[in-house]
Amino acid sequence: MDLHELTHPYNPGAEAGPNSYLLVWDAPNLDMGLGAILGGRPTAAYRPRFDAIGRWLLAEAAALSADTGERVEPEATVFTNVSPAGADAVRPWVEALRNVGFAVFAKPKSDEDSDVDQDMLAHIERRAAEGVLRGLVVASADGQNFLSTIEELSARGIPVTVIGFHEHASWAVNSEALRFVDLEDIPGVFREPLPRVNLDQLPEGGAWLQPFRPLASLLTSNRDAQ
Repeated sequence: MDLHELTHPYNPGAEAGPNSYLLVWDAPNLDMGLGAILGGRPTAAYRPRFDAIGRWLLAEAAALSADTGERVEPEATVFTNVSPAGADAVRPWVEALRNVGFAVFAKPKSDEDSDVDQDMLAHIERRAAEGVLRGLVVASADGQNFLSTIEELSARGIPVTVIGFHEHASWAVNSEALRFVDLEDIPGVFREPLPRVNLDQLPEGGAWLQPFRPLASLLTSNRDAQ
């Protein structure tokens, strides 16, 4: 992928501004990862606090400014899908994000191909092509779509951080070119500790790992495959 050529029509509605420490947040992907850890939809205690993420990003941008001697501004955008009947349910969350200081890119969820990965990549590519990208944070576990682009940026000397859950992002955890930050390690993001089981650090008495879905789902999968 040539980062110097941006042909995607996505336009966040702003001209190239000051040097950017850019955070792009893959809401559908991280919601899926969080649901897998919890075994279901998260309650309020387990929903990420974006004010804590914003404060973390501000500190990251300030540290980069101090290291480079140039002004770097944090820029944060959450990318999400909205189902045809889901606008009313999503609207308070979107407004809360905007009130914190996050931009939101919302896209209709019409089919399996309407995810937001390409829109996230387009925004990253645009900032790189504008010459203002000074640091990048990708909050996603989808290495298949992001890895080649962010490794290329890292090779250019742009610091790249991946935020996610270590259970689902081994591609970033094990990368020598990327920095990985587990979402739960950002101070104040969750009100309660996540009920996680680390296979590398099991308790002496063992731990139960519940199934991600019921066995009966195999019957549905078989019918769908026929």
